[in-house]
Amino acid sequence: MKKGGKLIIFSAPSGSGKTTIVKHLLEQPELNLAFSVSATSRPRRGKEKEGINYYFMSISAFKNHIKNGDFLEWEEVYRDNFYGTLKSEVERLWAEGKNVIFDIDVVGGLRIKKKFPDQTLAVFVKPPSVDELKIRLKKRSTESDDKINMRVAKASVELATAPQFDKVIKNYDLEVALAESYKLVANYVGAKVSNKEEE
Repeated sequence: MKKGGKLIIFSAPSGSGKTTIVKHLLEQPELNLAFSVSATSRPRRGKEKEGINYYFMSISAFKNHIKNGDFLEWEEVYRDNFYGTLKSEVERLWAEGKNVIFDIDVVGGLRIKKKFPDQTLAVFVKPPSVDELKIRLKKRSTESDDKINMRVAKASVELATAPQFDKVIKNYDLEVALAESYKLVANYVGAKVSNKEEE
């Protein structure tokens, strides 16, 4: 893979608020960010769209991509539930002159950081507590109690990886977390910070 722009990773247990933070950052044009859409073998949920939320593929198609070395990173997050970042996706965004931002699980985030240590900012979003995570996941009403319990169990393991990231942002208050994330990314990509965000 040819090297391109900067890579910004936001990782966290499910329900920590990383997706909300990433969406907010993508709306700030001065950061020159583009979102890396992950590939997954899981079925679509709700109104999810191909190529916007994920690249949806069958388990066999995903395994073929693994065999061909098409992924920058991939993981079997749950049984037969694969997620990964296609090299072609990152190269496409770099070709557009963009810095690439990821909303990605902890293992994948650390793998990318390891491959591109000098051009990656890896941020861990920390929830107030595991109990609070469970409440947030239940409020979503998108998954069964079993799935939620699996995610909560996984969260305890993921929280232990926080020290391996460049920066930990505590999402106890969303407005504060958004402002901190903006400042961090703006400094990293060398963007001119607007006064409204600095206040």
